Amino acid sequence: MLSLAALVACSSGPSAPDDSDYAEQVTNARTFKNQFFLESPESPVPKDKRDALLPLRYFPIETSYSVPAVLRLADERPVFEMPTSSGALRKMQLVGVLEFTLLGEKRSLGAFAPDGTVRITSLFVPFADETTGGETYSAGRYLDIDPTTTGYYTIDFNNAYNPYCAYNASFECPFPPPTNRLKAAVRAGEKAPGA
Repeated sequence: MLSLAALVACSSGPSAPDDSDYAEQVTNARTFKNQFFLESPESPVPKDKRDALLPLRYFPIETSYSVPAVLRLADERPVFEMPTSSGALRKMQLVGVLEFTLLGEKRSLGAFAPDGTVRITSLFVPFADETTGGETYSAGRYLDIDPTTTGYYTIDFNNAYNPYCAYNASFECPFPPPTNRLKAAVRAGEKAPGA
């Protein structure tokens, strides 16, 4: 369920994306996802809801929402039980805390992996912000970030997406922990589904 966004980092830290190529890449990814949700038998959107929920809605692409970050690794990857949309608890390891500056303020978000993960192939970053429950989905949104060998990352909120339970209640989706609730309106990425 967790789709990966292609993110690039170098030893000197990530640089700002090139505006023209970057906007085209994000637009193409959004077009592909919308087509998948509309046509694929594996789409999370039930066929009888596709007219109401598609096409997916997004905030305009803004490079200012793609920011460099540093990952502070957690000691021994403590395990957390994240509540989910089904009421069950999902065990997740805290890999570390991503520290970054967004909208002029220093901020942080926990980065997780499923409990029992030995080799990290993706960092799962669920978050909520001041748009949650209004402009964006009430249970929060997700980011998937590829690991790097440098400790430097890019957090690109233009790639923030809704969990599948936003479209279909049969999916079980973890909720962002209190530490991943940003005191800012992140008007980037996917909006709440529907008209």
